[in-house]
Amino acid sequence: MVSLTADMSPLHPDRNLALELVRATEAAAIRSVPFIGRGAKEAADGAAVDAMRAFLTTVNFDGVIVIGEGEKDNAPMLFNGEHVGTGRGPQCDIAVDPIDGTSLTAEGRNNALSVLAVSDRGTMLDASSVFYMDKLVTGPAGVGVVDIRLPIGENIRLLAKALGKPVDEMVVSVLNRPRHESLIDEIREAGAGTRLMSDGDVAGGINAARYNARTDMCVGIGGSPEGIVTACAIKALGGHIQGRLWPRDDDEKQKGVDAGLKLDGYVYEADEMVKGKNTIFVATGVTNGELVAGVRRAGPDYLFTESVVLRGASGTLRRITSEHLTSKWL
Repeated sequence: MVSLTADMSPLHPDRNLALELVRATEAAAIRSVPFIGRGAKEAADGAAVDAMRAFLTTVNFDGVIVIGEGEKDNAPMLFNGEHVGTGRGPQCDIAVDPIDGTSLTAEGRNNALSVLAVSDRGTMLDASSVFYMDKLVTGPAGVGVVDIRLPIGENIRLLAKALGKPVDEMVVSVLNRPRHESLIDEIREAGAGTRLMSDGDVAGGINAARYNARTDMCVGIGGSPEGIVTACAIKALGGHIQGRLWPRDDDEKQKGVDAGLKLDGYVYEADEMVKGKNTIFVATGVTNGELVAGVRRAGPDYLFTESVVLRGASGTLRRITSEHLTSKWL
């Protein structure tokens, strides 16, 4: 079986695959542009899905979508279990989110991304039967220091000590949801500040793990698919991620049990979310954000995109700025 490998030879195809995948996220981001701020999140998502799938069919790999747009009956394209690519080259698991932040896109707000994550076949956890996951993400300083089982105040103090900074300079990202009211209070009572996110916890997790980021930690309950996608990126950043599945009701809990998932507070470590280090994470900005800039028009003729590519095998984050002729796209 051909796989993504950590072979560092200059001609290794893993590097080319990473760059090919950028074309798919660029396409999805660009096709979303006409819908930014138009209040039509389904139309934006549909355009992004069409564009991403069209480009994925041209990539030389044998991909199976583990985390996609949903089950086959409800998602005509990029559904869970769908095979994409030419069928030649590395055999991979894929997680796709053509727009992480459809509401952000529809409302013209920051931090919407087009996202892809790839790992060796059989290494990516399929947590899609339980929609939510409680997550804790930090940069490398948190490895072996913080633990999601500890109170948030203790984790803040431990990470502050590891970072060598006062607690009152710590900033923690949290999705702004009613379910997080007590969590937000505990963070502030510990002496740290909060950065409340309206959506887009993939970007929130990555920003917390990046070098010289403006936030130190990302916590709280968000999508479980987003948790797996974020884990692929954290592998490249050398950061810390843990997750606990958070079923909404007994029916969803039973679905998780039937799917073989571990519940009842079980803590998934990074290597249980995505095994090994052979991961690729790709994101292109749809709207402006701290991680990447959004798609930008330059007069009637040009579009500019910014993307990041993170490879777990080499531990690198690369930024790619591309110039596109508008006439080829819109």
